[in-house]
Amino acid sequence: MTSASRSPARVRGWGMLGLVSVLLLSGCAGDYVARTRGVRAAYQSEDYSHALDVLDAVAREGTEKDRLLVLLDRGMVLHTAGRWAESNVVLEEAEKLSSQLDYVSVGEEAGALLTNERQRSYRGEDFEKLMISVVQALNYAELGDDEAAMVEVRQVNERLQKMVTDEKKPYEQLAIARYLGGVIREDQHDWDSAYIDYAKAYELSPRMGSLVEPLLRLAKKTGRDDAYRELTERYPDIPHTPLTAGEAQVVVVVEAGLSPEKQRASRDYGDGGNLIEVPVYRDRGSAPLVRVQVGDARTEAMTVTSLANVARLHLETRIGGMLAKQLAGVAVKAGVAAGVGALTKSEGVGALAFLLLNANNAPDLRSWLSLPAEFQVARFRVAPGQHAVRVMAGGRETVHSVEVQAGRVGLLVVRRY
Repeated sequence: MTSASRSPARVRGWGMLGLVSVLLLSGCAGDYVARTRGVRAAYQSEDYSHALDVLDAVAREGTEKDRLLVLLDRGMVLHTAGRWAESNVVLEEAEKLSSQLDYVSVGEEAGALLTNERQRSYRGEDFEKLMISVVQALNYAELGDDEAAMVEVRQVNERLQKMVTDEKKPYEQLAIARYLGGVIREDQHDWDSAYIDYAKAYELSPRMGSLVEPLLRLAKKTGRDDAYRELTERYPDIPHTPLTAGEAQVVVVVEAGLSPEKQRASRDYGDGGNLIEVPVYRDRGSAPLVRVQVGDARTEAMTVTSLANVARLHLETRIGGMLAKQLAGVAVKAGVAAGVGALTKSEGVGALAFLLLNANNAPDLRSWLSLPAEFQVARFRVAPGQHAVRVMAGGRETVHSVEVQAGRVGLLVVRRY
């Protein structure tokens, strides 16, 4: 039979099969994680200029669906390079885009049902949206703008509260945001607010060792006798004498290790032993043990927040929704395949269409991979003036300069992979 004699229905059927093939090919298009390997290699080698150049090339050759990730990675590389103001400009753009993407696109959702989640614009995990403000807060603190830093800290806590209360998500506040809030408020001599933030950080991360020193000291200073008595019983060996007029403090925030990476995993659904693929976070090694020295004082940086644990918790809360969407996608694909089979009057063609559509089924493995695995903190009492801060990890030592005035808290942010 010549093509001219085919029935319109069969022509439409073959056209639909062609559309299925196009969808399959589009689903295999550009993998952001693979395309940014060079960015991560340069970033972890501390060649930040090259990392930014490679990221620019990836952005030019990529798709709008990955735009948020490009902004997040660019903001983090600039942050790690100490280009705090530039980082905040980029992260502000990322925050605005993230808010826009939160409004679901019906077209993208329908396309994802026929292809896979990678066909949607990347919107970011909940914790990644919160981390935008955490990194901005650290940038502002490094720039000496305490008020702007506190705006970002409050934003983190308010957004988390909304997620917990309004969206009923089983999240906890990020201890690093609370601890940073305590540091900033203490620097401003807002003792009561500083105590509240330190207390919340301690509640979220009770194994902070010597980092509870300001909590003990401020509990006594603000007249919280019961809390002070309880804390001293729990930490009898932590010295916490009041700061003298001629003392200052240095707080070192270490962004340590590599954030976990999404990988494929299978989950059962239904009673038939069927499997659906979903993303899960896998660690990329352990965060390094970091030692910090200022003058003759040396201490080990303590973990305040494991971002790896936060990432796993936030992703786990989405698994049920992912399974539901994939089941809906199977139903949609079955319907399209049945339509192709009916129009072509061929069960084989319909079965082929269903196989093609399901062959393209894959979880979305994109994530903000330039984030650290942990936020660690070390703190020191020092004399006012210029201080050399030595940071040692994995057999490597770097020296950083911090200047701090009497009665103030100097902040230093460093990265260790």
